[in-house]
Amino acid sequence: MKAFTGILILVVGIFLPINVFAEAGIPALSVTTNNDGGQTYTLSIQVLIIMTLLTMLPAALMMMTAFTRIVIVLSILRTAIGTTQAPTNQIIIGLSLFMTLFVMSPVLDRINTDALQPYLNETITSAQALKMAQEPISEFMMRQTREADIDLFAGIAGIENIESPSDIPLTILIPAFVTSELKTAFQIGFLLFIPFLIIDLVVASVLMSMGMMMLSPLIISLPFKIMLFVLADGWTLVLGTLATSFYI
Repeated sequence: MKAFTGILILVVGIFLPINVFAEAGIPALSVTTNNDGGQTYTLSIQVLIIMTLLTMLPAALMMMTAFTRIVIVLSILRTAIGTTQAPTNQIIIGLSLFMTLFVMSPVLDRINTDALQPYLNETITSAQALKMAQEPISEFMMRQTREADIDLFAGIAGIENIESPSDIPLTILIPAFVTSELKTAFQIGFLLFIPFLIIDLVVASVLMSMGMMMLSPLIISLPFKIMLFVLADGWTLVLGTLATSFYI
């Protein structure tokens, strides 16, 4: 747990300029004694910047990991089945978090090995640790991002002639990665919707032919959709497909 917390701090620190950590010897907390014997406490600017950037941790979790694709697919799946509150939002978000941890475990292990542990052992500086932590995350996002999305945001930013993936700044890579994840998530969601849509059409056609137009097709089709999903071992198929859909 301690190592995982350190990894998260390194991930957030990726957004920091390197020169924030360049100066050493600045105390995190300074105490000044006043003339009346009282004391004044002052925080350094580095601590304030780090505390402010920690508020970006939820955004970094959603926008730089596998969380976006997983939570969207599970939400679309719940809509396709027709159950409005089963599973609940808390279950979907919790399952998405643990699935994200499972998918991102190779990346987190690499950050822990290459950046966190050397920094804790004082063999590299904080600036070097942040640079080492940025590499596996950038590589993960690059593998999931379409070239067209990168070209789009690079063109908007006026950046041309990108020679290698390492030359792509995070300000371009992150929005391109999110755009690609949204497209991929909706493509998977579309494929999940088709079998449940067919069941709705069949049930609606049967009810129309029987003259039962006042009866909602959703009431009749919901048990059949749940039964189809359970018999096909749907959760295993969906979660397994999601886990293998990422290029690690």
